[in-house]
Amino acid sequence: MRPETLQGVVGQHHLVDAGKIIHEIIAKQQPTSLILWGPPGSGKTTLARIIAAGTGAEFIELSAVTAGKADVTRVIEHAGQNQRLGMRTILFVDEIHRFNKAQQDAFLPHVEAGTIILIGATTENPSFEVINPLLSRSRVLVLEPLGKDDIVTIVSQAAKQEKYKISPKAIDLLAELSAGDARVALGNLELAARLTGGNPITPKVVETAAQTKLPGYDKKGETHYNVISAFIKSMRGSDATATLYWLARMLQAGEDPKFIARRMVIFASEDIGLAAPAALNLAVATFQAVERIGMPECQYNLFHCASILAKTKKSREVSDAMYAAQAAAKQYPEAPVPLSLRNAPTKLMKDLGYNQGYKWQADFKPGSGFLPDALQGTDFFAD
Repeated sequence: MRPETLQGVVGQHHLVDAGKIIHEIIAKQQPTSLILWGPPGSGKTTLARIIAAGTGAEFIELSAVTAGKADVTRVIEHAGQNQRLGMRTILFVDEIHRFNKAQQDAFLPHVEAGTIILIGATTENPSFEVINPLLSRSRVLVLEPLGKDDIVTIVSQAAKQEKYKISPKAIDLLAELSAGDARVALGNLELAARLTGGNPITPKVVETAAQTKLPGYDKKGETHYNVISAFIKSMRGSDATATLYWLARMLQAGEDPKFIARRMVIFASEDIGLAAPAALNLAVATFQAVERIGMPECQYNLFHCASILAKTKKSREVSDAMYAAQAAAKQYPEAPVPLSLRNAPTKLMKDLGYNQGYKWQADFKPGSGFLPDALQGTDFFAD
């Protein structure tokens, strides 16, 4: 059921439609290194294969779960031979976040030399799981969870191709139970077909095949984002009970506790800030505890931190000041530094007035202030 061209891809319109990046990569025959970030079953491997086929590159696939140094070395040697023959090689690394820093570093010289075009697939945030040098040499493309209508389309096409007899309600239930994962939906469809032995597939058969009820939370699907949003908004609204409920929902569903801890570190500065500066220390300490202790014991740390963050007084002063400062820096990107604040390592600079009038003492304020002339009188913290 894996489509071989962009025309057969279901969903991901922001990447594959005319004028969008993957469409243009193929149309212009210019493959480039990419990091495909998205939930399972959203089409990462499919898109990588289509890019390779559409640009005439050899496609080689490795899984970071099973591949070792010897596997990578063989691929690089083969890609080098291709390069000498004028051929391009796309190396697709599934679950690239499972490679450690040293393993990821090993790709850099070969990406820079053009020996390989690296396409990595990950379900984790690349900002945390992929090294910065590799990110800087790649484009990060975010794949969205497939919607229910997308899964219905995929299941309907598969049922038609395999000549399965299936009711619309059964197709709808398969889509509901997939949580946006096309592989789950197709796997359940195949098993349901085997269970019927050629008879029509009904919703009851689908339930038997899936062996599950509709999940209230699935970290692979859209609900993942909805529940973390509810968790954050409950803390922001100082509702500790709701905060702990959503936290429990996430942990029971198998959410990565480090993901939750990271969000609380952000929250401590974004939503509490100057109202309780120590909240950031607590959140960072919680993240470190989660890293060092792990599940299930780190749940105490998470519930401890979330309770305090929810009950603590909130302030958006830091966030508002940050946005105001960023806007000012964007509006006045070249505003000169006042002379009194400039470094003066040479006599010429001193003669030109650099550092003139500045005194090395605590709380000293030069007459010209600390801001460029264009921003004199600005206060990012003013009400």
